[in-house]
Amino acid sequence: MKDDESRRDEHLETPSEQQSQEDRWTQGAEVPPGKESQPSGQPDDDAETLRERQRLAQLEMMDHWIGGVLAEQRRSRRWKLFFRLLMLSLLAAAIGIGVYQFYAPSTTAPTSQAHLARIDVNGVIAEDAPANAERIIEGLRNAWEADSAKAVVLHINSPGGSPVQSQRIYAEIMRLRESGDKPIVAVIEDIGASGAYYIAAAADDIVASPVSLVGSIGVIYSGFGLQEAIDRVGVERRVLTAGDNKAFLDPFQPFDDEDEEFWQGVLNSTHQQFIDDVKAGRGDRLSDDDSLFSGLVWSGEQAETLGLVDQLGSIDDVAREYADDADWQNYTPSLDPFDRLTRRFTQTAAQLMGVDTSPSPLRFQAP
Repeated sequence: MKDDESRRDEHLETPSEQQSQEDRWTQGAEVPPGKESQPSGQPDDDAETLRERQRLAQLEMMDHWIGGVLAEQRRSRRWKLFFRLLMLSLLAAAIGIGVYQFYAPSTTAPTSQAHLARIDVNGVIAEDAPANAERIIEGLRNAWEADSAKAVVLHINSPGGSPVQSQRIYAEIMRLRESGDKPIVAVIEDIGASGAYYIAAAADDIVASPVSLVGSIGVIYSGFGLQEAIDRVGVERRVLTAGDNKAFLDPFQPFDDEDEEFWQGVLNSTHQQFIDDVKAGRGDRLSDDDSLFSGLVWSGEQAETLGLVDQLGSIDDVAREYADDADWQNYTPSLDPFDRLTRRFTQTAAQLMGVDTSPSPLRFQAP
């Protein structure tokens, strides 16, 4: 009877008791309770040998367990590294897409349909900036030669910049304007001042918002006098020149009356060229106001009264007036995205350090 009960009990083992028979660390049968201290050995082993065998078995089991833990940790680290690399890749891809979309070429393929040809003049006008003479003139010529372009529109949003670059663009616009009957229109957005207005003055018509900033017909030079500063800190400046006046704009040397008179003459001469070109471009549309060429800047509404602007409006108004809402096509030559990124970084770094990167000390630029 007892034997039958014991056999019945053996068949009634719970699932947890059956699962406990497998040790997930040793990958073998679990040692029954009370048997772990009785490792297998030879029948004639003495107590000391049995204890040594038991110790080695425990060390082997511990080593196996530690190996399993380390393997699990390695797997965990590998997964963490994988997900981190995945996230970095996705982040880099997102940044790359964003940069490409921001700096992607804006020029579209030429079309045979009637359209308005647009050239953007954005930011400071300089040889090493996106708004440089080579790029703007290339866009102007391409737009002018497009038979289906009903008008050429200069979309300006710039405070000005280099006299040389502005003068080159002005001369090209005047050449095109005198060689055909296709209208050239300058549309001023937030600001079209100084060198940017120099460019706009060559257009057949100038359109500006009532609150655009327009004008600033003048020339500026700025610098610092630091000769006393280096004397105070005990610094000796050594400058060698061939020519008595070669270093007359050196900020670490005194700027005397003779130097100032000479340099003011250079500014006046450059300013007079600016005035003459604006008069040639605008003609009798300009008013006789004495402050017109004083370097002041006006709102678009004031500029219309002074004859600096022909009408108040926006680029949308130009589209309706010249082409009955015809499509736009941007003829501004595209820039390489990496080139634009490096240019932007270089210019920002130079501005933060107060370094002037222009080769010319003169500026047709609004203060």
